[in-house]
Amino acid sequence: MKFGDFDLFVLSDGVFHLDGGAMFGVVPKVLWEKLNPPNASNRIRLGLNCLLIKTPKENILVDTGIGTIYTEKFASMFGIEKPTNLLKELAGLGLKPGDITKVILTHLHFDHAGGNCWQEANGQIHSTFLNATYFTQRGELEYARDPDPRSKGSYFPHNWDPLLANRQLESIAGDREIVPGISVQVTGGHTRDHQIVKIRSEGRTACFLADLVPTDSHLKTTYVMGYDLYPKTTMEVKEKVLKQALVENWLVIFEHAPKVRAGYLREVEEKLLVEKVEEDDDGLSEA
Repeated sequence: MKFGDFDLFVLSDGVFHLDGGAMFGVVPKVLWEKLNPPNASNRIRLGLNCLLIKTPKENILVDTGIGTIYTEKFASMFGIEKPTNLLKELAGLGLKPGDITKVILTHLHFDHAGGNCWQEANGQIHSTFLNATYFTQRGELEYARDPDPRSKGSYFPHNWDPLLANRQLESIAGDREIVPGISVQVTGGHTRDHQIVKIRSEGRTACFLADLVPTDSHLKTTYVMGYDLYPKTTMEVKEKVLKQALVENWLVIFEHAPKVRAGYLREVEEKLLVEKVEEDDDGLSEA
């Protein structure tokens, strides 16, 4: 999508599957399964969507998907499917890993930061985007390096240790503009220092919602993941962000939606719905 001075592309790193009950917390299955049919193991299909922002001077990625550093057991456990991947989709746009100048990480869970690095056959792990500066919240990095037992399985040091060794990872504190028109906002909720990304140009705003609103099925205030460390915060911030997105007609982008990856919010009979934008071979186009 041509978005003011920027070009936006929602890219896929494949899909994976998580427990439907965990994805919707206390919401009864009879409600969420209508639009998210589970498989025999009660897992639902989820996208691994990343965002490429092309500015006149830079190529900026938001999150890097689940990557390739995992075992067959891990792939089976999470139902990872790779009909495509982030690097393949970048190549389809004529971009090599070395063309990426910045990577903004909403948080450091393995399904958001897994593509930060790659592994050689001999086991050595390297930064995927050698010419990029990676950005994450300082508090998120601190927590990722010493998580509580509940969160330990979501954080893998190989997703950030090579970046620290290369001095590629910049930890920031609080809301910040990364480049003119592209900023991060700390929301908390999912993790203490979880952040979303806003893109503003020529009077328009787009917002990469990450795990504040992981799919278009999570628009209701009370539809909060069981994975969230601070669900009350998620509900409070989500309600404010979505209200602003509706009033100001933001383009909203969902990281884990398998189908409706981006669109505009509409209120119908006091319910929020998404008017999706259609996709073509060159990325996103208006509906």
